[in-house]
Formats: sequence, C-alpha cells, structure tokens
Amino acid sequence: MREWWLLVGLLCIPLLAVYLHIPPPQLSPALLTWRSAGAFFTFRSNNIFYRETYGAVGSSDVVILLHGFPTSSLDWYKIWEPLNRRFNRVIALDFLGFGFSDKPRPHRYSIFEQASVVEALVSHLGLTEQRVNLLSHDYGDTVALELLYRSDHNRTGHLTINSLCLSNGGIFPETHHPRFLQKLLKDSSFLSPVLTRLTNYMVFSKGLGDVFGPYTQPTDAEFLDMWTGVRFNDGNLVMDSILQFINQRDQHRDRWVGALTSTFIPVHMIYGPLDPVNPHPQFIFLYQWGAKRIWSLYSEI
Repeated sequence: MREWWLLVGLLCIPLLAVYLHIPPPQLSPALLTWRSAGAFFTFRSNNIFYRETYGAVGSSDVVILLHGFPTSSLDWYKIWEPLNRRFNRVIALDFLGFGFSDKPRPHRYSIFEQASVVEALVSHLGLTEQRVNLLSHDYGDTVALELLYRSDHNRTGHLTINSLCLSNGGIFPETHHPRFLQKLLKDSSFLSPVLTRLTNYMVFSKGLGDVFGPYTQPTDAEFLDMWTGVRFNDGNLVMDSILQFINQRDQHRDRWVGALTSTFIPVHMIYGPLDPVNPHPQFIFLYQWGAKRIWSLYSEI
C-alpha cells in the first residue's frame, strides 16, 4: 500500500510542475481595447493604469470609479458610456496589484496606500482643486471611506469630494463574511503561497460566480477577462497580501465607519440584497442605523 501512494506522489510531481508553469491567458480583444484606451502614471516607482474620457459638454462634473476585489477598472465598462453622457470627465484606475497596474512582490498592500494612489492620480490629472464624485464597489468602498476621512479632516493632498456612491462592500466588519478561500489567504498561513499558485480559472470563476445574483451572472468571456486580469503580471501571487484589507477593516473600523457616519457629504448606497458576503438584512439594518446623520438614499437592485 505504501508503495502505491509513493507512485501516485511521484506521478503528481511532474503534473504539478507543468500546472505551475501554465502561462497566463492571452489578452482578449476587449482587454486589448481597454488597455489601448488608457494610460499610465508613476506612483512610488510603480506604473498605475488609468482610463479617462471627456463626456458631457457644458458639465464640469468629474466622477472617479473605484473597482472591487479581485478585478479591475474593466468592471465599469457596461456603464462607461452612460456615465460619459452625464459627466464631463469619467476616470477609472487599476489599483496597485490589480489589472494592468504593477504588482510588486513582496509588498505590504494597504487601503491607505491605495487611497494615496487615487490622490496621486487626481494630482497627475490636474484636478486637485476640482470637486469630484466617487463611485465605488467592494474593495473600492473602503478606499473611498479612507479618502472621505482625509477629505473631512483636511489632510494634505486630500480630494475635495462632492458626493460618494458606495455599492455592495464590506464596510462593516461585523456583517462581512469572506469566502472560505479568502479566509485562508487573509490569515497569511503557510498555505497562502501554495494556494495563490494553485488557484485556477475553474476555482476563480466558481467562487466569483457565487457572489453574483442569478440574473447578473457574467458571461464566460467576462469571467475569462477577469481571470486574465488577475493572472496578468502574476497578480495571483499577490492576492494573499492584498487580502490583508479584510484585517485592516477590523483594525480601522472606527476610522472608516466613523467617516461614513459623521460626514456631511451626500452619500448614496446601492445594495444588492442577494450578496452572500454582506448579507441582507443585517447589512442594511446596520447601514440605516449608523448612517442617520448623512443624506442617504437606499436602492435595492
């Protein structure tokens, strides 16, 4: 019996070696088009991808789009044109470690750093004195709350925020339920380096598909584009470090939830009640209880 298991182990070694050297998927036409329509700027020696378009004539409104985990600015492609008809400038970026932006490793990724990336982009685009609107999702919600905190406390280099729109993000640690794989990776266990290398398209698409509603499931092509964005520049190998944002939400709850509950900036929450990570009704109950002081509109999709 022992010899049988040894034989299986020896056969698995070359198969594992082949798997670990599978190249990332080629960029699809959609991804190539998205990248060619964007540009890069430098933040602390790292290249950050962003896309900017000019839209509505006669409007001076600017909207900045902050994407979720583990995807990229491509998240916004379906609503880009409608936003372009409403705003004078529509801007989106890939956070450090995501999409087409650099993915340094080893690196201590943090929400604070990502907020600084956004501030640097605003400065790069000459919008420091411009009032901006923020539209965020998931991971981007927490970045937006850090930007809100800095704005309300007049921190050096802060954005001047005109309005904030959040959507389905774990802004309350007590109602946030990470997926099983996220729990393993965020705790930086000895398994993390192995899991980041063994995660494949099937695992990725199944896990991500579980957080979409039955009528909003991405197409196979969209799932593959998301996975390609993760694999680009070996981004799968930094997922465990990026996932420290879950622990950071716990550590800095008072700062970020406090910013939400004390601000006088108009805030809008878009919430899909089938979200298994931030489940209904616990999330909405806490949001409505905690956000009594702000101008808040509640939408269910």
